[in-house]
Amino acid sequence: MNDDQDQQSIQIRALVAFALSAAVLFLYQYFFVKKPPPVPEKTSVVVNVPEKAAPTAAPAAPSAPLPAGSAAAAGASVEQSVIVETDTYLVAFSNRGGVVTSWTLKQYKDDAGKPLELVNSVGAAEAGFPFSYVTADAARQQGLNQALFQLEADPGGGGAKVVTLRWSDGRITARKTFRFSQNSYLVDIESELRDPSGLIPHMLAWRGGFGDPAVANAGREVRTFYYDAALRKITRIEAKDAEKAPVVNGGNYLYAGLEDLYFAAIFLQVQPGQRLDLETTALQVANARQKDKQLFAGAAVGGGGDNRFHTFIGPKHLETLRAVRPETAEVVNFGFFSFIAYPLFLGLTWVHRYVHSFGWTIVIVTVIINFMLFPLKLKSMKSMKKMQKLQPLIKHINDKYKSLPLRDAKRQDQNQEVMELYNKYGVNPLGGCLPMVLQMPFFFAFYTVLRVSIEMRNASWLWVHDLSSPEQLTIRILPIAMIATQFWSQKMTPSTAADPSQQKMMQFMPLIMGFFFYGLSSGLVLYWLTGNLVGIAQQLFINRLPEPDLEIEPPKKGKFKKPRT
Repeated sequence: MNDDQDQQSIQIRALVAFALSAAVLFLYQYFFVKKPPPVPEKTSVVVNVPEKAAPTAAPAAPSAPLPAGSAAAAGASVEQSVIVETDTYLVAFSNRGGVVTSWTLKQYKDDAGKPLELVNSVGAAEAGFPFSYVTADAARQQGLNQALFQLEADPGGGGAKVVTLRWSDGRITARKTFRFSQNSYLVDIESELRDPSGLIPHMLAWRGGFGDPAVANAGREVRTFYYDAALRKITRIEAKDAEKAPVVNGGNYLYAGLEDLYFAAIFLQVQPGQRLDLETTALQVANARQKDKQLFAGAAVGGGGDNRFHTFIGPKHLETLRAVRPETAEVVNFGFFSFIAYPLFLGLTWVHRYVHSFGWTIVIVTVIINFMLFPLKLKSMKSMKKMQKLQPLIKHINDKYKSLPLRDAKRQDQNQEVMELYNKYGVNPLGGCLPMVLQMPFFFAFYTVLRVSIEMRNASWLWVHDLSSPEQLTIRILPIAMIATQFWSQKMTPSTAADPSQQKMMQFMPLIMGFFFYGLSSGLVLYWLTGNLVGIAQQLFINRLPEPDLEIEPPKKGKFKKPRT
């Protein structure tokens, strides 16, 4: 039997073995494994308890034993889970450590079209699931986070839902309570930890990743923050700041929490004025969408023995945040150019009320911006035409001094002659740069608005599925169209460069711009492309205007002779 026949025989035997194994597994599941009872479809709160195992009053044995005492013990002997469903959330709790294993936003979708999961289950398995205890005693912390809590779920009245988790070893007692409303992103969260001597300071942690896992470089976008009530200022801490050691901040903070680009977990003090601590940690973990490990920031919030929070976990939507408390709107970060970005955001959202497409909204707002800047552009174009007429004189001056070394002192005379020429004919050499300079703040403002506004997330336009991210095409149409219009606009614009090398460099500018824009968000490319098209239309109008009345003296003959040494 040759090698091919051996290989074929091995493959056949492996296939038969696999089929037999699958058949045995199916028969075992069918005849010997009991099916769990069906879950009612309309039940808002569901408690899943394994059959033949009811919770008892005996405490679980944590991996790191806690000291025993004389008080009544409380806990469970088996793992349990509870799912809370509201109009906004689908939240899963586990009594193992009294933590959250899933926090889903029903009204927002991920890249697969499913409700968005905020918990990074891959990272949480390593770093600990949200709302784990953080204490100064490592052994105590480990024990609490492995203990089986007694789980109580109360549907409540009027749509309210309450989940309470209790544990005690007879000496140390722990309790966490979560109160949900039917149609709100606010959750009241309480945590308590005490021993016979009194309350034990602790924090609740959310580590291992947060937010939308489909965002490019998701770890880079996750950071912690706190709002100083006295300074009225929000401060953000990056994961890299805590890479070597945890960063601890504390003070009179109105709130603290964790965020990514579009979503946030904000812990607001029930009684403002009390001290609030924030611990920022960093851990290299993967997530469900990106298998390569990234550095994710994690937050632990609290600091008291009895912590009480109004907790907002949801979208960074300005109106929603302001309804919680006006100061929480600071979580939406419009960056350095906020004085332009925020009015631009308001303009985009206002136009969107009537257009109902953020793609066409960007087009309309860009047209408005360009026409507002048109008087300045017109003045700039007139200056560029004057500069174009002066090129023979400027070239003559450059030719006079071209034989001199660049460091020669006489080169200063060359610059002085050029400036005297500009002053004589009333030309501003920087006038041609004015349109580009004026566009840059709007460019950065658009970049920020498209990047941080929840309204732009998954906003589609024609063939573009998400304006906040690059086109999902093998060959991206918008950047290529932008390059073409950039070339067209450049050929129509008067050239002011006397140096041939500068002229050649300017010819490559559209390609350089296209390379830069190719990986940016589609909305930003659409903004620049629309600006190019409006600029071309304006240039056609400007080119029809009469030439500036400028009488240029012919250059004097003769060359500059280098003095003898």
